[in-house]
Amino acid sequence: MKCPFCNEQDTRVIDSRPSDDNASIRRRRECDKCKKRFTTYERVEAIPLVVVKKDKSREPYDRMKIESGIFRSCHKRPISVNAINAMIDEIESEIFSSEYKEIPTEHIGKLVMAKLKKLDSVAYVRFASIYQEFQDVDTFIKVINEIKK
Repeated sequence: MKCPFCNEQDTRVIDSRPSDDNASIRRRRECDKCKKRFTTYERVEAIPLVVVKKDKSREPYDRMKIESGIFRSCHKRPISVNAINAMIDEIESEIFSSEYKEIPTEHIGKLVMAKLKKLDSVAYVRFASIYQEFQDVDTFIKVINEIKK
């Protein structure tokens, strides 16, 4: 594994353990050259998955897209990074356990919204406003009233 600080090729593992979700291995490494430490995660390579977008175009599944949308929605909210990552892991687990080779963005969006609704109502409304493309204030009010129930 290449050192992210000095690009040295020789690094060694100094600690290895399962991550909190038991879906990956967390490894603490140390660079032999600069002696700095860093963490890597090892995950099982998943079945290739294609996401079908609203316009019917297709693209490879990218975890980073889900992460960026959720992190944007949770910006300045009292939600820990660990809670967000655990939620993303749950969503990803549900996506890959479906065994489909293609999955519509609508399905992914609904999974994200269901998880965010349980985690934080403000983050949920933020995500829903982008995902559902709210056109007016009445739509916001409708969603907020649904949350209040």
